Amino acid sequence: MRDWIALNMTPGVGPRVAARLLERFGAAEAVFGALRAELEQLRLRPETLESIVLRDRREAAEQELMRVRELGADVLILDDGTYPALLREIADPPITLYVKGDWQVCLDAPCVALVGSRRCSTYGQNTATLLARELASRGVTIISGLARGIDAAAHRGALEAGGRTVAVLGTGVDEVYPRDHKKLAAEILAKGGALVSQFPLATPPIPENFPYRNRIISGLSLGVVLVEAAENSGSLITARLALEQGREVFAVPGNITSRNSFGTNYLIKAAGAKLVQQWQDVAAELPAEIAARLLPPEPKRKKKNAADALKTVIPSDLSAHERAVFAQLSPDEPAHIDALASVCQLSLPELSSALLVLEMRELVRQLPGKCFVRKL
Repeated sequence: MRDWIALNMTPGVGPRVAARLLERFGAAEAVFGALRAELEQLRLRPETLESIVLRDRREAAEQELMRVRELGADVLILDDGTYPALLREIADPPITLYVKGDWQVCLDAPCVALVGSRRCSTYGQNTATLLARELASRGVTIISGLARGIDAAAHRGALEAGGRTVAVLGTGVDEVYPRDHKKLAAEILAKGGALVSQFPLATPPIPENFPYRNRIISGLSLGVVLVEAAENSGSLITARLALEQGREVFAVPGNITSRNSFGTNYLIKAAGAKLVQQWQDVAAELPAEIAARLLPPEPKRKKKNAADALKTVIPSDLSAHERAVFAQLSPDEPAHIDALASVCQLSLPELSSALLVLEMRELVRQLPGKCFVRKL
C-alpha cells in the first residue's frame, strides 16, 4: 500500500500518467523498481522521473498512512478487492481512494448522484431534497459533492430520510470545503455516510481538483441526476463525464427563462437525458433487478367473465332504455348516436333522454361528433 500512496503523491502523476505507468509495469511496486531508461521511454516530466527514481515519496507515504489511520479513515488501492467496482470501470480511475465513515455499506448499495448549481433557486433546492429523500428512504445511496446549493440539499434530503449519503471531496478527507459545511460533513459521518477523496491529506480546495472530484461522483454512481445548472457549470461537466462513462443521465426540467435551467433543459433537448418529475423516473432506468426492488409491483387485476362484468358494471337501478343503451357502449370503441338508435330500436328523444341520465351519473362520456363511450 505504501508504494501506491507514494505514487499518488508523486508530482506530475495524475490518473492518466498513473494509468500509463501501471500499463507498462503492472503495479506501483514495479514502478519504483523500474530502471531510469525504462521510465525515460514514457516521456515523463523531469521532476516526475526524478521522484520515481529516487523513491523520495516513500517515507512521506508511510507518514501519510499513519495520519490516515489516526483520522479513523482508510486508503483503498486500485488492485485491492475492496476498491469500488463501478469506479474501477471508468477510464483512468484514481489509483488510491481515501475513505472515511461507513463507506463499504454505502457503496455496496445502489448509488445515484444528485448534483447542480451552487446558486440554486428555492424550486431547485426543494426538488433536490425531495428526490434525495425519496430515493434514500428506499435504500439508494445519494452521492454528491458537498458544495453549497443543490449538493447540500441532496445530502440533507438523504439524511432526513434516515438514509445514507456519500460526499466526494475536492480536498483531502481531513479538509471540509466549504468550511461552513463542517457540521453537514460531521452529520453525514454520524448517520452512516462517508467522505471520499482521491487526494492526499491536507490537499487544499484548488480549482483544478474539482473536475477530478466530478469524475469520482459519476464513477461511483449508476446514474447522475442534474437539478439546475447554468451554462458551462461544473455540474454539466459531471453530466458529460457520466455520459462518457456509460452512466444514466437524468435532468429535472426548469423554467425556460431561468439561467439555472439552461443546463438541465439542454441535456433533455439535445443530449438524451431522461426527464425527471419524480423519483420513480430515476428508479425505472436503473438495472432491472434494482428497479424491480425499488418500484412497487403493479397490482394484479382479477379476471372477470362477461357475466360478472355485466353484473358489476351495469347498475341495477337503470331503466330498461338506459340499460339497453349502456350495454351497447364500450370504453374503447366510440358509438355514434344514429348507430345506437338503430341497434337499441329507440326514437331519438328516448335515446337522448337515456344518454343524458347516463352522462349525469358519469357512466358514459360524450365525444365530439355525437359519439359516446362507456367511462372506465
